[in-house]
Amino acid sequence: MTQTRTVTELADYLGGVVQGDGSIVISGLGSLETAGPDALTFLANPKYAAKVAETSAGAVLMAPGGERYGRTAIEVANPYLGFAKLLTLFYTTPHEALGVHPAAIVSETATVGEGASIYPGACVGRNVVIGNRTVIYPGVVLYDNVVIGDDCTIHANVSVRERCRIGDRCIIQPGAVIGSDGFGYAPDGDGYYRIPQIGIVVLENDVEIGANTCIDRAAIEVTRISRGTKLDNLVQIAHNCQIGEDCMIVSQVGISGSAKIGKHVTLAGQVGVAGHLTIGDNVIVGAQSGVPSSLQANAAYSGSPTMPHKEWLKSAMVVPRLPEMKKTVSSLEKRIAELELKLNQISQES
Repeated sequence: MTQTRTVTELADYLGGVVQGDGSIVISGLGSLETAGPDALTFLANPKYAAKVAETSAGAVLMAPGGERYGRTAIEVANPYLGFAKLLTLFYTTPHEALGVHPAAIVSETATVGEGASIYPGACVGRNVVIGNRTVIYPGVVLYDNVVIGDDCTIHANVSVRERCRIGDRCIIQPGAVIGSDGFGYAPDGDGYYRIPQIGIVVLENDVEIGANTCIDRAAIEVTRISRGTKLDNLVQIAHNCQIGEDCMIVSQVGISGSAKIGKHVTLAGQVGVAGHLTIGDNVIVGAQSGVPSSLQANAAYSGSPTMPHKEWLKSAMVVPRLPEMKKTVSSLEKRIAELELKLNQISQES
C-alpha cells in the first residue's frame, strides 16, 4: 500500500461520479466479501449486485444507475477497468534503478540505457541494446545482437535468442523462451535433415508473454507478435506465425507454423491451431477447440473440429444422450427387421 485518497480524489482520477460521501478516506482495495471500512471494492457483474448491501467496504466502484443500498459509490462506465487502474495506483511503485550489478555478465559491446537495472546472474551478449528503465532479472540470457526497448521487464530465467527484437513496455514472465529454433526438418530417407532456422522473433510494443511460453524464430524471416497482444503461460507459437494486435491467447494454446491470426482474436485455453491458415479479426475460439482450417472474421467458434459456437452448443447438448439414442436406434432396427420378416412371409403366402 503506497497511497491514501478520498473517494472524491479517486473519482477524479478515474473520471467517475461520486454518489454519497466523497470525503471517505480510502487506504486500500478489497473484494465485496473482505473489504473493510477504509477499503474500496467493485461490482463488475450485475449478478452479484445483492452483495453490495452486505459489504463493509467504505465505497463501491460500480456502473452508473446500479442499486447502491445506501453505500457511497463511484460510478464509472467500466468498473473492472477502473479497479485495475486503482490497483496500479495503490500497489505499484516505479522500479528503483540499480544499474548493472557486478555479478551480472555484460559484454563490453552491449549498450545499456539510462535507469536500467541488470540483476546478478544475468548474461548479456555482444552488441545487445537494452533500453531506458528496462529491468533484467537474475538468470536472464540475452544472446548476441538482441534489441530490447524502453520500460520493459524481463523476469528471471528468460532466454532471448540472437537478433530477436523486443519493443517498448513489454513484460516477459519467468522461464519464457523467445527465438528458439522452429521445428523444421526435411525427410531424408528414413531420417530427417535439420533445416536451419535463420529468422528472428519480433515482439512489438506493449506485448506481454506468460511464464514458460515459447515463441519460435522464423525459418527465414520473422515470427511477429503485434502490438498489445497478451500471451498466457505455456503457450507455443511456431515459426513464421503472424499474431495481430490486441489478441488474448490463453494458457496451453498451440499455434502451428505460418498461421496468421488477425486483430483482437481470443483463443481460450488449450486451443490447437493448424499451420498455414488464417483466423480473421475479432474471432473468439472456445477452450479445447481444434482449428483445422481458416475462420471467418467477427464470429465465435468452438469444438474440434471448430464450428460456429451456437451450432457446437446444440451438438454438445446431444452428446450426453447418445447412449440412450443408441439403444433407441438398436430397438427400432430390431423392430424394422421383424416387420420386414413378417412382410416377406405374407408376400410368400399370397
